[in-house]
Amino acid sequence: MGHLDHAALGWLTPVLSYAMACTGAALGLRCTVRALAATGRARRNWLVTAASAIGTGIWTMHFVAMLGFGVSGTGIRYDVPLTLVSLLVAMAVVCAGVFAVGHGPGRGRALLLGGLTTGLGVASMHYLGMAAVRLHGDVSYDPVLVALSVLIAVAAATTALWAALNIRSPAAVTLASLIMGAAVSSMHYTGMLAVSVRVTPSGEALPGATAMQFIFPLAVGLGSYLFITSAFVALSPTTGEREASAPARRSVGSAAH
Repeated sequence: MGHLDHAALGWLTPVLSYAMACTGAALGLRCTVRALAATGRARRNWLVTAASAIGTGIWTMHFVAMLGFGVSGTGIRYDVPLTLVSLLVAMAVVCAGVFAVGHGPGRGRALLLGGLTTGLGVASMHYLGMAAVRLHGDVSYDPVLVALSVLIAVAAATTALWAALNIRSPAAVTLASLIMGAAVSSMHYTGMLAVSVRVTPSGEALPGATAMQFIFPLAVGLGSYLFITSAFVALSPTTGEREASAPARRSVGSAAH
């Protein structure tokens, strides 16, 4: 059995991955709050932004954490197409969950459906990402810990969507995002504790790309997207602010005529 190290780079990867999860959650929650106050195309656009933010945050969290993953006796590579598929899955299922909440006819039913869909999607993303790992040996999983990680993912997703429906103040959104980030990180490391590797020493070159060749640049790019989008959301006026400024704009227009 190979010895698994989940923090080969020390506290850097766990802390940075948690920050990515929190940033994606905070941005997604803020966008969902904006969506629920909007209608028509504006609501759809805010929901798409929320889904992309949460999906990107979760995916980036997973693979930043994987930068610190190592197995004694073998190198590690990643299958590039499958890794990209895991990103698309994260985006798609989070989008489905967010739209279920944003457009669902009944809040309670929409919340349960959205939480279940999003949670299973998050778990699918995680295990697709693990399926993309290439090493000299065989990977197996503890089914009990796998099931626990899926339950944590569903609970985290449902809690996050409930927060999006019920929380409005920036301070409360920040607290909810910290909790969601902790839940997503817990899901990841619970899933990683389920992993066992039986190493088969070999001199053959592993297929795929190293984490630094592929995952690190992509994670940096997606992280930059999160921070740029956060700045855009923070600077864009809310529906209430636009309604409050409308009389002033009309009076300025009347005075000009």
